[in-house]
Amino acid sequence: MSQPVAPDADLSLQRSSRDASDSAARLARWLAARLPAGADPDVALGSGVDANGMSSETVVLDVTSTQDGQRCTRGYVARVAPTPQDVPVFPAYDLAGQHEAMRLVAELTDVPVPAVRWTEPTGEVLGSPFFLMDRVEGRVPPDVLPYPFGDNWLFDASADEQRRLQDRTVEVVAALHAVPDAASRFDFLDPGPGPGSDADTLRAVLARTRAWYEFAKADVGPSPTAERALAWLETHEPATTTGTVLCWGDARIGNILYDGFEPAGVLDWEMATLGPRELDLSWLVTAHQVFQSIVEVLGLPGMPGFLRERDVLATYERASGLRLGDLDWYHVHSGLQWCIVFMRTGFRQLHFGEIAEPDDIESLMHNLPLLLDTMERVGA
Repeated sequence: MSQPVAPDADLSLQRSSRDASDSAARLARWLAARLPAGADPDVALGSGVDANGMSSETVVLDVTSTQDGQRCTRGYVARVAPTPQDVPVFPAYDLAGQHEAMRLVAELTDVPVPAVRWTEPTGEVLGSPFFLMDRVEGRVPPDVLPYPFGDNWLFDASADEQRRLQDRTVEVVAALHAVPDAASRFDFLDPGPGPGSDADTLRAVLARTRAWYEFAKADVGPSPTAERALAWLETHEPATTTGTVLCWGDARIGNILYDGFEPAGVLDWEMATLGPRELDLSWLVTAHQVFQSIVEVLGLPGMPGFLRERDVLATYERASGLRLGDLDWYHVHSGLQWCIVFMRTGFRQLHFGEIAEPDDIESLMHNLPLLLDTMERVGA
């Protein structure tokens, strides 16, 4: 049976070692070459968005410039790729692909994604590539501490409000999956070498996950549980009957800005891919279960009635007209990916001296009890 997460597990982490002391001036000079002549931009940096996210650094900025003879201020957010010395979560960061995915989603759907602006691919301005997007106002269910711990706006909302947020989020996922001809329009997100069958695409998704695990293992050593999960996934391929679609990849409520309980900004496209619909639905459910399992181990009630699989699938069926089948394979895959995330973020904490080196790498995997229970249930 599974082992509990340590009660003193620290889920906060440092993201960057970059010196930001002259970033505002650098950004102002860079923007001056992209805005109309005479704009004379002035940049004021805010704090990064630290409540959520474990991969890219997010920098908030206000840009004051001259437009039609008047000084006006607009808010932007920079998504900055981590440098190698910052122990990135992923082996590579395709910021151009993220930028293009968001641009196309805004063009092809009604999904609320922030308008993307300029890209800086060289790293000469901030020390790492980035792109700018419009800042969207809203509130995010917190990751640190995770929202099921309580004392936050989502936990304190009524059951009807929580259900409205849940249903609207599932409808966002369904709208992304409904993009026609996604395999052609988003071919740059194809996880494989090129167009293939739906089964080929799923195999390419799993091969990419294995490569991600090998990347994480190189720094912290192997995880017996992750390797067991990989072996089971590779020998229990599910039927793929609902087609290859645009998958957000990191489909979870912590990556959405909400206006009240309605999605206002869909963020974080690093994991976007072509693949089966079940990838997103499983990730949405599993992401909540990871947090819920942690609070239950600590003896807290959490939010057991929120983002339940049967409710999510029922809402998805109403929104898409499609009934999805068994998600067990995808839940094991999602659990494996969470293990890899925690391997990388745990190693980052070691790198920055935030935690002592553990005796067992699996002690860094806050989702381990959940994954072990899932694997026991499916016979993995």
